[in-house]
Amino acid sequence: MRAVVVALTANLAIAAAKVIVFIFTASAAMLSEAIHSFADCADQALLLYGNRQARKKADDLHPFGYGREQYFYAFIVSLVLFFVGGCFAVNEAVQKMTHPHSVEGSVWLPAGILVFALILETYSLSVALKESRLVKGKKSYRRFVLEAKNPELIVCLMEDAAAVLGLVIALICILLAYLTGNPLFDAVGSGLIGLLLIAVALLLGAQMKSLLIGESADEETLAVINSRLVGGGIRSVIHNKTVHLSADSLLVTVKAEADAELSAAELAGEINGAEARVREALPHLRLAIYIEADIRR
Repeated sequence: MRAVVVALTANLAIAAAKVIVFIFTASAAMLSEAIHSFADCADQALLLYGNRQARKKADDLHPFGYGREQYFYAFIVSLVLFFVGGCFAVNEAVQKMTHPHSVEGSVWLPAGILVFALILETYSLSVALKESRLVKGKKSYRRFVLEAKNPELIVCLMEDAAAVLGLVIALICILLAYLTGNPLFDAVGSGLIGLLLIAVALLLGAQMKSLLIGESADEETLAVINSRLVGGGIRSVIHNKTVHLSADSLLVTVKAEADAELSAAELAGEINGAEARVREALPHLRLAIYIEADIRR
């Protein structure tokens, strides 16, 4: 959650600065960037709330806990980013293209604020990258984003990367608008920022939808589970189905081949031993393990 807190703090300062610049310049790109920052603030607040809700204890109505609240609020984040950030920015660009007016005031104010925001967003992105490296292992960032079960890190990585790119676009387009006196550059900047946010929102939405429906453990985790299940009276795994209940909680359901000569008491002992081996191998996960013993025919 460190990445989320850093991003929220940075975006609050950046959003306030961008609003001030918009008031003085009436820049469409700057207004789009301000809305982008406020949308990011709302997103990070939702992630913090979702993380808190996900920690609630299991009860009779939700026997496996509330872990998927993380995914629900991350899905809401993608909707906020799409409608509040992307669609607003594109609409602002269309309005400025149909009713263009020149950017007002001095170029140094918006340029200075954008550089300031770029420094803060770059720092926020560096924190998200650092936190991700602790989790992703040897995976590429692309594979990590597509396969990760931690919604906070995925959202922070993608939002911060989009924020840095959006600031670069805004800076270039505002400078071009000032240097050429052509306000269409400012409108184009707003449109590009909006399209960028919509693309990120669609990718986030698709990923969170998949997690909400229920994703299995990754290949490495499945291999560890299957290897640790086998031993003693458990001869092989007939099939193993898993689903993530949250980023660090996993439901494991197994049909295992057992030694046909085992008594009921001995079989229960072997099943308990297999569970213990799996938990020992994956101490970072909270596991709900159910093993059905069978005989392979």
